[in-house]
Amino acid sequence: MLPVVVVGGLHTDARRAAVERLLRRVPGSVALHHDLSTASSGSVTRTLRTAGGPVEESQAGLVNDCACCALREDLLPQLERLAQDGSFRLAVVDLWDSVEPRSTAELIASQGDGLRLAGVLTAVDPALVLPCLGCGDDLADAGLAAARSDRRTIADTWARQLEYPALLALADGPEPADETDLELLRQLHPTARHVHIHEADFASLATAGIGCDTGVARERQHPACALLPQEAAAHGVATLVWRSRRPFHPGRLYAALEELTCAAVRSRGRFWLADRPGTLLAWDAAGGALCVESAGPWLAGLPDTEWESVPASCRVAAALRWHPEHGDRDQHLVFVSPGLDAAAVSGLLDSCRLTDAEFAAGPDAWRTLPSAFDEFLDPVG
Repeated sequence: MLPVVVVGGLHTDARRAAVERLLRRVPGSVALHHDLSTASSGSVTRTLRTAGGPVEESQAGLVNDCACCALREDLLPQLERLAQDGSFRLAVVDLWDSVEPRSTAELIASQGDGLRLAGVLTAVDPALVLPCLGCGDDLADAGLAAARSDRRTIADTWARQLEYPALLALADGPEPADETDLELLRQLHPTARHVHIHEADFASLATAGIGCDTGVARERQHPACALLPQEAAAHGVATLVWRSRRPFHPGRLYAALEELTCAAVRSRGRFWLADRPGTLLAWDAAGGALCVESAGPWLAGLPDTEWESVPASCRVAAALRWHPEHGDRDQHLVFVSPGLDAAAVSGLLDSCRLTDAEFAAGPDAWRTLPSAFDEFLDPVG
């Protein structure tokens, strides 16, 4: 089984430094990189290199006019070829800037023949964390879209790259990071192991299998059981954790969306609307843009016979917060930002909940409230 380490991140120089460190510290290692920036010419450029430099460069044709699809189609055959060759002790997948590590890691773990997912990490220049999280530009405008249909932004892509792996590799960039930068990184992903790329143990940690259970990593991000940051405040950065058992009034929450979305560089979690009591809703905001989508049903809204269809981790999380009246329905939102006005955000969220009179009217009355989230949850066309 050929061990494979996936290295991702929008911070190109940091990612390259991490890959080079692995190549130099692990004898017999090889790096595979697909350059998606050449897609406009009808192909992506595939490069193999070792610590001594490039050893092979070739082209892979686009699939359905999609560079990211070409990467997915070409990646496993190339890695399996390296495994069959038997000459290498480690393969390093050097992801292109906007490719997210989750899809690549799950592909290797579930379908790779002769491959073992040994590590997943994101390379980070701490001084660039805030600029990337605050950038709402589309990837396409920055020349970083992985397909014509790619509508992601720099901020939301970076947030997912940062929060997925259990290991973050820190690099020194042109501008030194200050305590605020480092604290923001810690609060955004407090459970991650932070290791400097040039530390002696970096290579051993990267190849030790830290965070390589893709099922656990996926569940860690699922809104029903997400491992979200806890309350914190240091070096000008704060994390607010807001929780409530009372549902939101759809109209009042919708009216507050812009203010809430812009209140922090990053916010995420789960919530429920009074007029949609059966739907667990995911909140995901970065760079001033918000994504609201259904994350499936609340367990309390399912017949007992369907509970087995829900992942065990979600059932356990639901049991831990179970309420005799509302079941697992709850609000759990986290806001992280330098200069966060936690009191103002908390007060605004409180004002969006049902009033005492509205709450006392009961679920039947809640369902008759005018819907305000159809554009998010019931798009037309």
